[in-house]
Amino acid sequence: MKLLHIIATTRGEESRTLSISKEFLKTLNEKHPHVEVDELDLSTTELPAVLDTNVKAKYLLMMGGQLDEATQASWKKVSDLAEKFISYDLYLVTAPMWNFSVPYMLKHYIDVIMQAGILFSFTANGPEGFAKYEQMVCITSRGSDYSPGSPMHALDHQEPYLRTVFGLAGIEDIHFVHAQPLDVAPGLTQTALAKAKEEARQMVDKLNITTPV
Repeated sequence: MKLLHIIATTRGEESRTLSISKEFLKTLNEKHPHVEVDELDLSTTELPAVLDTNVKAKYLLMMGGQLDEATQASWKKVSDLAEKFISYDLYLVTAPMWNFSVPYMLKHYIDVIMQAGILFSFTANGPEGFAKYEQMVCITSRGSDYSPGSPMHALDHQEPYLRTVFGLAGIEDIHFVHAQPLDVAPGLTQTALAKAKEEARQMVDKLNITTPV
């Protein structure tokens, strides 16, 4: 099995979110050392623009058209990223909350890879995702508490967005670990981080990971 770790934080080793993901990956390696882990750090990855040529290519292909040589070269950067994404069995998304949602580099990446014909198709019954049997873990950090029942819960546009957009690709088995609140008081920060790290370690046992015979 192969796991793609999508990192959407700009703080590197200082990232609180990444520190939680490392606990998940450490436990995963201890219990399932056969799982291959690849890392995609969006803070250092140059993503193709979803503009002009690539937008034209997208709609031309959706209508059954053919790309010319120049357009093919530009579109290949998009299709390569989308095809690489769909080649994995497991996904780990490391993403702090930015302005009630996801960091811009993660949104950019999603806009690049979410392509009809590669991650999903349009059918008479609506979109059908091609990643139906894949699993995803999203590890986030939030300054405030956005848990159900809290005053801030209605402002959580991060989890609903990630569930919806990756659901378009067919991924319905999505688990979340939220570290929150992290910016209210120092004492609460350390407690929330410790709790999230323990949840991340336990999350490994909730996944359906096959062991090679």
